[in-house]
Amino acid sequence: MANFSKPTGPQFSVDVYQNEYLPEGGRDVNAIVTVTSTGGGTGGTHATPLPATGGSAAVVLMLDCSGSMDYPGAKMRGAREATAAAIDTLRDGTSFAVVAGTHVAKEVYPGNGRLAVADGRTRAEAKDALRSLSAGGGTAIGTWLRLADRLLSSADAAIRHGVLLTDGRNEHEKPEELKAALDACAGRFTCDARGVGTDWEVEEVRGIARALLGTADIVADPAGLAADFTTMMEKAMGKEVADVALRLWTPVGVEIGFLKQVAPSVEDLTGRRTEAGPRAGDYPTGSWGDESRDYHVSVRVPEAAIGQEMLAARVSLIVPDPAGGTPTTLSQGLVRAVWTDDMVMSTSINPQVAHYTGQAELADVIQQGLDARKSGDSDGATAKLGRAVQLAAVSGNADTAKLLSKVVDVVDAATGTVRLKAKVAEADEMTLETRSTKTVRVKK
Repeated sequence: MANFSKPTGPQFSVDVYQNEYLPEGGRDVNAIVTVTSTGGGTGGTHATPLPATGGSAAVVLMLDCSGSMDYPGAKMRGAREATAAAIDTLRDGTSFAVVAGTHVAKEVYPGNGRLAVADGRTRAEAKDALRSLSAGGGTAIGTWLRLADRLLSSADAAIRHGVLLTDGRNEHEKPEELKAALDACAGRFTCDARGVGTDWEVEEVRGIARALLGTADIVADPAGLAADFTTMMEKAMGKEVADVALRLWTPVGVEIGFLKQVAPSVEDLTGRRTEAGPRAGDYPTGSWGDESRDYHVSVRVPEAAIGQEMLAARVSLIVPDPAGGTPTTLSQGLVRAVWTDDMVMSTSINPQVAHYTGQAELADVIQQGLDARKSGDSDGATAKLGRAVQLAAVSGNADTAKLLSKVVDVVDAATGTVRLKAKVAEADEMTLETRSTKTVRVKK
């Protein structure tokens, strides 16, 4: 007798949004792929259940203890309080450790290359250990990451995650040393990175999060660290499935333009492809809980005659077999191409594709505008940031519009007419730059 009981593990669904119709001679195909993960229930008509991980997780908190954390002293106090708040948020049974980062990495708790298991006693011990921390020394973030990797690799946990806080530039190791550390850690654990104050480099912190498939943000006021760390840890504790990859298969003759995550933030994954068999490649997406993300797939197909159609790409969600066997396919979606002489059908732009094309441009012009402003190119900055204001208004990205208003005076949002502010707080400029890649979903 068949068993029709409801699956209980995490499930994934894939939905594809596109205009599949091309004019004669048309070759470029664009689609938005929405991936949704749910912890139970059906998760959509195309969902495939995956056995739950049992919530096994390991977390390493990396806390900047360099000398600059004492100027002002509120930074060090805020960092200790934030780390304590994160420890309180850990689920019972989670493996964890605390690392103090300067020009070297030092284990704060539990020590001796071990991880502690979260319970009432170990949380209290870890918070006691935080009280002994003081600021002094330099900054070599690569050493922090390598120690976190060693600690996390000792855990038999499905989810391995790091949280990294810094207040300054990575001045005590060469850029290539940090890159080598990131390359060594990529795919082994995910990491959220935060900058406190305004003396750190946005691209440096964002680069850490990008390489390790985490989030990056600014906490300009140390008083906001505890709330931010609590939210970060709550999200980390909600992750259920690790090492999920988006697999893109294309037929012979199809060229891949790009593959980008476009929601909840813009992240170009094109260069992170690893080959996965004939005409297939995997793109990393990290760990998942109950959430939904959108991806933009762009491919170029061979020319074909009116009336013909073809499969332009197949998008699958893949999770590896821990034993090294065949990966599990969680869900699939198809991207199609159909050639037509109907002008209305072939020139229609899918709303999801149009929206996220604008959101990607929004992230680009903000960065270009801020770069122009820093270099003294007022006209270039005004033009780019004006375009950003216009795009934010059209797409309904109210958060980004608010951040832009701290840098420019908006004369007319609809036309993108703005004036550069004479004085801009450094924290406001850094917040805009750090959060420029955050997007909003398509308005229903």
